[in-house]
Amino acid sequence: MSDAIREEMVFVGRVQGVGFRATTASIANELGLLGWVRNEPDGSVRCEVQGPSAAIEAFLSRLRARMSENIQSIGRRPLAIEAGLGRFDVRRGPLGR
Repeated sequence: MSDAIREEMVFVGRVQGVGFRATTASIANELGLLGWVRNEPDGSVRCEVQGPSAAIEAFLSRLRARMSENIQSIGRRPLAIEAGLGRFDVRRGPLGR
């Protein structure tokens, strides 16, 4: 993955309790991306995603298409590549949800 990038994304809106994390993981795994997604205490959903930049843009496009009515905003910031990441998975949030 020489063109790999890693990003943190924070989704704000009605993104908890609507299947958002499962949808996110499903799309990421379809595209072969690595990382995780979890609920945050403030009602947002945070994920870290790693893979080719084109696949990450496709991930966001598909997620917006399927969950657009739930997403109010998306915050993005680059992160350093992390070696040894496994398949994209759903993590329990800090509050155990």
